Amino acid sequence: MGDHPAQRDKDEDRAAGSVATLVPGRPHDPEPLDDKELRGLNVVRRFGAVGSLFLALGSLGAGAAPVINPVQEIPVLRLFTRIPMVSLAMGLAGMAIIVLSWLLLGRFAQPARRRLATQGQLARTIALWCAPLLFIPPLFSRDVYSYLAQSEIVARGMDPYSLGPAEALGVSDPLTSGVSNMWRETPAPYGPLLLRLGGWLAPLSSGNIVTGVLLQRGLALIGVILIIWALPRLARRFGVQPATALWLGAANPLLIFHFVAGAHNDALAIGLMVAGLEVGLQRMPVRFKNDEPPPPAKGELLYIGLGVVLITLGVAVKINAILALPFFTVMVARRWHGRIKDLLTAAVPMALLFGVTLVAVCYGTGLGFGWVGALGTPGLVRSWISPTSELAALGGVLGIALGLGNHTNAMVPILGSLGYLVAGAVTVKFLWDSFKWRYRPIIGLGVSLGAVMVLHVALQPWYLLWAIIPLAAAAGTSRFRIAATIVTAVLPFLLPTTGSTFEGRGFVLPFAWAAAGVVTLLGLFIVHRLSPLLLSRPSPEHSVPA
Repeated sequence: MGDHPAQRDKDEDRAAGSVATLVPGRPHDPEPLDDKELRGLNVVRRFGAVGSLFLALGSLGAGAAPVINPVQEIPVLRLFTRIPMVSLAMGLAGMAIIVLSWLLLGRFAQPARRRLATQGQLARTIALWCAPLLFIPPLFSRDVYSYLAQSEIVARGMDPYSLGPAEALGVSDPLTSGVSNMWRETPAPYGPLLLRLGGWLAPLSSGNIVTGVLLQRGLALIGVILIIWALPRLARRFGVQPATALWLGAANPLLIFHFVAGAHNDALAIGLMVAGLEVGLQRMPVRFKNDEPPPPAKGELLYIGLGVVLITLGVAVKINAILALPFFTVMVARRWHGRIKDLLTAAVPMALLFGVTLVAVCYGTGLGFGWVGALGTPGLVRSWISPTSELAALGGVLGIALGLGNHTNAMVPILGSLGYLVAGAVTVKFLWDSFKWRYRPIIGLGVSLGAVMVLHVALQPWYLLWAIIPLAAAAGTSRFRIAATIVTAVLPFLLPTTGSTFEGRGFVLPFAWAAAGVVTLLGLFIVHRLSPLLLSRPSPEHSVPA
């Protein structure tokens, strides 16, 4: 199987080129931080907490508020709704401070360091940064209002896969009014487990949008907790420092902004996926390539089955989690002789268990398989950060320049289909390479998910977490960490906190950014005065000898 902290694969170590760099050895046991570093960690924690408070206050006037905003009825707090540019500046400053705090926190999670922050210290830091964002309006997107409307449709006994919010609830319904115009007539693209959970929660809110948002955020928090639980365990299993995995995957600003503040259901799907992988691997014996398979461990098949069930539940939230199943199958096949016969022996019962579980969920929720036909709904929107969408737009511009007309609308489905083909080819390649012991299967999973998300016409910043989180647990190369750090530091700022584009008010963002920049620089100055260590170059004696 080759997926364990003690299992460094000897044949993989002999692999050539970049493949060998993807197979880290057992991480060293770090020492605790010294007094100066502990002071620096506490300063970073407080700096990030200040950023969260700024973002929370800014959300009151610059969040994705409901059409009937209850904040306008609250004394003092309603002031923020009347100064939207100031609120936006506070929100942007909070975002910048959280991202900078995360970058500074990375100093205490670098795998080459002799002394590292503990898992507990990092988990408490994540909790501190998330706490101010638990009771605020949604940020960066209005998707949570779609979840509420679709959940209400389920609660009323109607089919969310054939009726949009406007048709099922009525245009005048407060839940429908919160949904973005483009989604009011479309069916739900989400799995039956998510909508059934939402249908059970809907009566608890009694139509109150604020309560409904908080309950949906609670579902997302379950996913975040599962990610925090599974990541360090998977990291230790795959030879990566648990602190590094927690920093990159769970303390990631994209997760804080979009899974906690934005309450996106991707959090629950990813949480179930990585938890399923960890549970499925718990009793699986270690095996190196060309070694004889170890005897079955007590409870091994049970835990593999539980892992398949958890991953299937993730699929029943969002379909993307289905990619984890073939890579998990490869892990099981490698635990035996790693032959085609072993792959088929593992695949058949796992596929049957997946099918039985999914059928049970679909019919147990009473929603059936209507969601399969609605999976293309997200593709109706074109994201300006999607390479596929931008290529289609470029093709349209070239068509106009050449006198052939604007064929952007025709090119989007063509390039979207090509994107799916490329992502499928990447997935097949990494499945085969993982089966042949060239990569760890979880690395293949992360790369494949990354290809699917990046080539999607509706790419959004939080989609990249589907790739970053599994790779954070297994990819030990500095090149990946650097690339993921750059992506994480840049992507949050591509969407304003309101989720709108400020069309017709182009002056809003520049002024807000200028004010936010001044506040952020002042905060960095204070951080430097409190702990000069944080902005200094790491000393060589802090590193583990090569």
